[in-house]
Amino acid sequence: MMSFSESMRVVFRADASLDIGTGHVMRCLTLADALSVKGVECCFISRNLQGNLIEQTRQRGYTVHVLPALKGEQVVSQEPFHASWLGVGWEVDAAESLPYLRELSPTWLVLDHYALDSRWEAATREYWQRLLVIDDLADRAHIADILLDQNLGRKASDYEPLLPTHAQCLVGPQYALLRPEFSELRPYSLERKSSGELRHILISLGGVDKDNATGIVLRTLRSCPLPDDCTITVIMGSHAPHLDYVSELAAEMPWPTAVAINVNDMAKRMAEADLAIGAAGSTSWERCCLGLPSLMLILADNQKGIAEALHQEGVAYNLGRPEELYASHEYWSRLHLSGWLTRQSEKAAALVDGRGASRLVQVLVD
Repeated sequence: MMSFSESMRVVFRADASLDIGTGHVMRCLTLADALSVKGVECCFISRNLQGNLIEQTRQRGYTVHVLPALKGEQVVSQEPFHASWLGVGWEVDAAESLPYLRELSPTWLVLDHYALDSRWEAATREYWQRLLVIDDLADRAHIADILLDQNLGRKASDYEPLLPTHAQCLVGPQYALLRPEFSELRPYSLERKSSGELRHILISLGGVDKDNATGIVLRTLRSCPLPDDCTITVIMGSHAPHLDYVSELAAEMPWPTAVAINVNDMAKRMAEADLAIGAAGSTSWERCCLGLPSLMLILADNQKGIAEALHQEGVAYNLGRPEELYASHEYWSRLHLSGWLTRQSEKAAALVDGRGASRLVQVLVD
């Protein structure tokens, strides 16, 4: 007999672009992978924006139904706040998504997009059975059955005015959507970091990094008193507009500095690092799972809350925005203080165990 999960179909509506970044699609891919293991059929609807992950999604084995590229200047509404990230008005996006939703008739529609709200959801309501919204902002209404916000400090009550009374809220880092390799490598990573030594720094500031925060970090590190035997790895995406510039900077660093592009072994790289300099976005939970001490940069307004909450809890250190970055000798010397990196690692690991995707799948499939 076919199980319920094997008869399910889940459609994801998510985009990646130079403005949006890659995080929304990447966490949807993590959920899709976890669902696929249970026999659930998954596919994506994504717009052909500059910096998209359409081919990468297909390479992961998923069908992507592509909404057309933008033509000429687009007029979009001012609401919600991130409406411009969609590239078209929500009405156009709903109309272009409808044929795919009508054909697929998903058991669950997963919506992970700051530019879409209850108006888009209502316009497509006839063609999906249930709705999961993945959000971080709590700034717009939804008609969701389930809402997931994986951020530290978020409360279900933040969404009460924005959701139907029947909606279920799943909030907090225990629901962070991490690929299985993070929980698999967790024991090795925590054991490795117990020494508290600073030997390898990992810099990862988003797959796009359109404002070149990576370049600012590398220039700042030049004058920092890092150990002589320290090594540095920079992670970037192939669409990053400043990739060539960063590569040139890396070649001139006082310590061996490698630039890795489109990596597919991020968990392993984090496990083998002693300190990360990263964006205060969804990768924060990956670093926490592996107990990786972190210096965070705020690269978008929606990351400010995460950075402040993690800093307040002593889980990671908030450096602010790239243009505010100032790493003094006094600050960097604290990294060498006895036990500082070890304490940071322990606090981070206590926050996220890497099983969030499994918890969410159990809710969706049951």
